[in-house]
Amino acid sequence: MNTLNQRWDFDPIDKMIFEDGVRIIAAYFHKDMDVMLLLLNNRKIIERSINATEALAKASEKQLQNYSLSRTGIHWPDLDEDLSLRSFLKEEMINAVSAPRIS
Repeated sequence: MNTLNQRWDFDPIDKMIFEDGVRIIAAYFHKDMDVMLLLLNNRKIIERSINATEALAKASEKQLQNYSLSRTGIHWPDLDEDLSLRSFLKEEMINAVSAPRIS
């Protein structure tokens, strides 16, 4: 087998991140409403509860706003907390498949 021409077989989520280039481009937080919005470069929005993560639930507004984005997720240096884009996308796929259908 010629390893120089070998393509890695990514699962669909890895393909979205590493081949298609899906990224988080901005994050917005509203602590009183317990909402975190992640804007992706494919024009999709992911909504999550801030309280779903213990470190974020305990964070101040200032700590929530101090984050950095990377190719693979979001990091809060003041909280030493990382959340992966992969986990957000996986949860979105699971929710899409298990959502009740309206007839």
